[in-house]
Amino acid sequence: MIKKTKMRGSDKVIEIIMLAVILLIVITVLYPLYYVVVASVSDPYDVYAGKTFFLPSQFTLEGYEKVFRESAIFKGYINSILYTLIGTIVTTALVFITAFPLSRRELPGRNLVMIFYLITMYFTGGLIPTYIVVSKTGLLNSMWALILPGGVSVFNVIVTRTYFESSIPGDVLEAAKIDGCGYLKTFIDIVLPLSKPVMAVMVVFAMVAFWNDWFTALIYMNDKGKYPLQLALRQILVQSEALASALSGMDGGYAEANRITELIKFSSIVVGAAPMLIIYPFVQKYFEKGFMIGAVKG
Repeated sequence: MIKKTKMRGSDKVIEIIMLAVILLIVITVLYPLYYVVVASVSDPYDVYAGKTFFLPSQFTLEGYEKVFRESAIFKGYINSILYTLIGTIVTTALVFITAFPLSRRELPGRNLVMIFYLITMYFTGGLIPTYIVVSKTGLLNSMWALILPGGVSVFNVIVTRTYFESSIPGDVLEAAKIDGCGYLKTFIDIVLPLSKPVMAVMVVFAMVAFWNDWFTALIYMNDKGKYPLQLALRQILVQSEALASALSGMDGGYAEANRITELIKFSSIVVGAAPMLIIYPFVQKYFEKGFMIGAVKG
């Protein structure tokens, strides 16, 4: 029977301090989100008066009613789901088929290729040249304008390449080569099945990026029916602020319009962030494992 080792007093103190630090970090991270949720169902004036530090004040769902009353919200949800799903598949595939060849030491000039990629992390053509390229290639006002221009993230390529080099045994790849497997068959049958952790990391990175992106759609999208959720929420907020400004000369009109604007602002944050917050716990274990392996080893 194994006896439990008695913990010394100094160890207990250290453990208590570590638990306190971890608890403080958790509160620091979670409280802003909790505060936004509370503010979204509270009277804005009570929010600014500091009456909603822990619990809602004058509970109301008026902000959510105003947001979901707009038909653009449901269309925006559908668009964002479509853009996020297809964009994640495309960008993850591009990252993997870019990183695998760069992880092979027998690839001629792979260091020069990596230098070229690294340069693009610090120097870009700029907004106007990029817009011209997107326009001339016929991507304007299409889903692909949101996906293809930034389809390959150099940071993601580096993380994935490092994972391939450090976590996939070279002996396995050599054995596959001896058995007659080409690079494509090796990549599909051996590399991909062993790359689920880092694949989860790339999927999460891509999903969050596409779901939260509104600026790209603002530049390249002209049809409001194709707006993603984040841009649709922004348009609703802008319209609400414009209405508040227009009513600024009326007695009581500006105050009421401004109250509604603030409710919409907090409600929009919750509506936009909720899907990613729901999905993340299901991929968290893969995310942590893949990111640490891909970023630290090597």
